[in-house]
Amino acid sequence: MKLAGIDEAGRGPVIGPMAIAAVVVDERNVPTLEELGVKDSKKLTPKRRERLFDEIISLLDDYVVLELWPEEIDSREGTLNEFEVENFVKALNSLKVKPDVIYIDAADVKEARFGEDIGKRLDFKAEIIAEHKADDKFVPVSAASIIAKVTRDRAIEKLKEKYGEIGSGYPSDPRTRAFLENYYREHGEFPPIVRRSWKTLKKIEEKLKTEIETKKPPRKGQLSLEDFMKK
Repeated sequence: MKLAGIDEAGRGPVIGPMAIAAVVVDERNVPTLEELGVKDSKKLTPKRRERLFDEIISLLDDYVVLELWPEEIDSREGTLNEFEVENFVKALNSLKVKPDVIYIDAADVKEARFGEDIGKRLDFKAEIIAEHKADDKFVPVSAASIIAKVTRDRAIEKLKEKYGEIGSGYPSDPRTRAFLENYYREHGEFPPIVRRSWKTLKKIEEKLKTEIETKKPPRKGQLSLEDFMKK
């Protein structure tokens, strides 16, 4: 029996791509993947994920990776969940080896609905199991999560070669925020590698615009607030 797993990496960051990986593995190879230590990518170090990448691929019957860059994410018509469903379907339909069962890491609050939305758009028949934390429960999804995460990590490393320290690309990362603020101060806009529809950018823009306004020298004949207070 052929089993598929599908997962994404980089749904939440403000910088760089979202990567989606769909993998197909013969059920006989699942124990070997387990022995290799294939588990949820978030529980592995970047070095460990890199080492596992080629070993996983050598055990797969087929796999597909999509890299979705900010421009594509920003120009989506629906919600991020709908965008994810659309691209999960695209990845699964691109597989040359069609699976009998598909394990999906569900992005929707309602797991079953996420699975149904994907199932009805597939161009082949398969049993679908969509669950939260599937990357922690099902080896095919763990394998897909590692492939997706390594793909995104590599993309971020390439961006660092061009832009310097950009952090992880997540809005909560102080290095990412510092990079975005410094870049905006220097260029008056954000680099083309950011997701412009993310609220983080609007907040940074507002903060820096206020900062720029308060630093502007007063017009002739007009006292600055500081000088006014000294009087």
